[in-house]
Amino acid sequence: QVQLVESGGGLVQAGESLKLSCAASGRTYGWYTMAWFRQAPGKEREFVAANRYGVAGISTYYTDSAKGRFTISGDNAKNTMYLQMNSLKPEDTAVYYCALRRGLAYTEYQNDYAYWGQGTQITVSS
Repeated sequence: QVQLVESGGGLVQAGESLKLSCAASGRTYGWYTMAWFRQAPGKEREFVAANRYGVAGISTYYTDSAKGRFTISGDNAKNTMYLQMNSLKPEDTAVYYCALRRGLAYTEYQNDYAYWGQGTQITVSS
């Protein structure tokens, strides 16, 4: 089993920055992908960014809206993943979730992720 706990959400103004953390505990070894998703009010949950821990090391992926503004990183010693979000926009307002999927295969499909955190709210005012 894996437990994920997010933190770092809050209320910010447009243009400001936030850094989210996702602390993992349990069976976090082997090949896996850790990802950030978000769900805005009235919308489907969507992929934001991911780190894939595979045979060749760590591969990083971003959705188009996150490229250039968000940076995903990890601290293996602390079993923690981060999402640094800069130049935040009102449309970034959502509940942000971290998720983990075991295995080598990479996917951005939420149903393929078995482990989820409880989510943290980010609100960006204009």
